[in-house]
Amino acid sequence: MMISTSNPGEKNRQIYEEALALGFEAVGFAKADLPASVKDRLKTFVALGRHGDMAWLESRIAERAHPQSLWPEAQSVIMLGMNYGPETDPMVALQERSRSVVSVYAQNKDYHDVIKKRIKRLARSISEKYSAGVKVFVDTAPVMEKPLAALAGIGWQGKHTNLVSRDYGSWLFLSAIFTTLELKPDKPEKDHCGSCRHCLDICPTKAFPAPYQLDAKRCISYLTIEHKGPIPRDLRAAMGNRIYGCDDCLAVCPWNKFATRASEAAFHAREELTAPALAELAVLDDSAFRKRFSGSPVKRTGRNRFIRNVLIAIGNSENVSLLEIAVDLLADSDPLVRGAAIWALLQLSPEKFFRLKEQYAPGETDESVLVEWNV
Repeated sequence: MMISTSNPGEKNRQIYEEALALGFEAVGFAKADLPASVKDRLKTFVALGRHGDMAWLESRIAERAHPQSLWPEAQSVIMLGMNYGPETDPMVALQERSRSVVSVYAQNKDYHDVIKKRIKRLARSISEKYSAGVKVFVDTAPVMEKPLAALAGIGWQGKHTNLVSRDYGSWLFLSAIFTTLELKPDKPEKDHCGSCRHCLDICPTKAFPAPYQLDAKRCISYLTIEHKGPIPRDLRAAMGNRIYGCDDCLAVCPWNKFATRASEAAFHAREELTAPALAELAVLDDSAFRKRFSGSPVKRTGRNRFIRNVLIAIGNSENVSLLEIAVDLLADSDPLVRGAAIWALLQLSPEKFFRLKEQYAPGETDESVLVEWNV
């Protein structure tokens, strides 16, 4: 477990011990401040358009880049991490092309819900014990969790831009408590990536223009979760059978050798979310989708975007037994689904694609779907 011998402050010690008792596995303290370089990197990221559809990144740059812009009274930040390390190698499921791959973090309960209850208990205790102001954040506000976690000594931002821990590898959920308390900051963690570039080289869509830089528009996690339109044609084949998120750059990190399986049962994979068959998922209507992914972050994407992703995976499967599923979805009410079904049909049977084009294309009114027919 992580504890800073350079931080003997009594308040820090008490908060640290209480956080561990609540199930947090990494705890660190930082000033409510970030270096100017963080804001500069964020501004460059947005200026280059690498944020894609995520307009919320652009609209609140100032607050995101400086904690006191978000809350002027904040003096310190308590950074917290929970381990969600998988039991098995996430890369193995990529070989079963007729089955799907859901990112490790989404294979059970929504981590926001799990963490929020505990962080609120910790914040309430801090407020009561020290008469301090507190605000809690679990990926729900313009907070730069990863740079703050690095300042707090929990880990460092690796070349894949995610946090890496010497104790938990790339498998930490982060959350933060901003407080008016003046707490002694921990020593920032050094970068231990060295010459390693496994995370950069493994990326299927080449989403890293350079080490420590991400083009979200090419990232499979962004494409399958945040992106609202059709998947760009030149990236579809590289998605393989990844239908929600992508763990490749996390899973190949050498520091994962120190990671252990998540101790929190809520982060253990549910059987029905561990490589479910594409054939099962593609037939879900809205009601069945909501029921199957109840409590999971997958539910937030909505049925239509999710089925879009499943159809891309079907198109990549080389399994012609899935062809009729794609054909059935040519008549779906949602254009996003219809467009993806056309692409899947073309990959599995070009001959049938051209036959069915004569049947479906003349009656199609959505421009994005017509683009798929008129390749």
